[in-house]
Amino acid sequence: MCKDLMNQWQHLQRVVDHFTTEQIANNRLQLKASIYIVRHLAFQAISFRGRDESFSSSNRGNFLESLGIVTFWNEKVAEIIEKPPKNATYTSPRIQKEILHVFLAKVKKDIREEIGDVKFCIMVDEARDESMKEQMAVVFRNVDTQDFVKELFLGLFMLLTLWL
Repeated sequence: MCKDLMNQWQHLQRVVDHFTTEQIANNRLQLKASIYIVRHLAFQAISFRGRDESFSSSNRGNFLESLGIVTFWNEKVAEIIEKPPKNATYTSPRIQKEILHVFLAKVKKDIREEIGDVKFCIMVDEARDESMKEQMAVVFRNVDTQDFVKELFLGLFMLLTLWL
């Protein structure tokens, strides 16, 4: 490992410095397509993944099917998606979750700024389905400067309850 670390030809900064502007633009376009699809699915409360996401499946999940629509209408994105760089596909479930976490951080920051120093209350509601999975919703309620009551949805959390 030390030899690999000391090998200047494989150093990350050297590799990044040798990217062409075309490679950088292609990576940005590919990432931008994934970001817009994640944003659309999240804001519409649509599930991302399907039961079978293999290439032979007729329905590969909403994220990959939406990406297929984008590539159908945009030839440049289609070229990049069909021949991606080695490790830069930006379509894995892990990348989708990372993009969602960026959106989550922005929404939480906006809620904190909107609430500010005013008094607020936290409302928590919980429901359990037959498979013993619980969903807990968290909402902030506060009164703004114009004396209007506002409710801000913070999140929906999944819990697993085990009964012994």
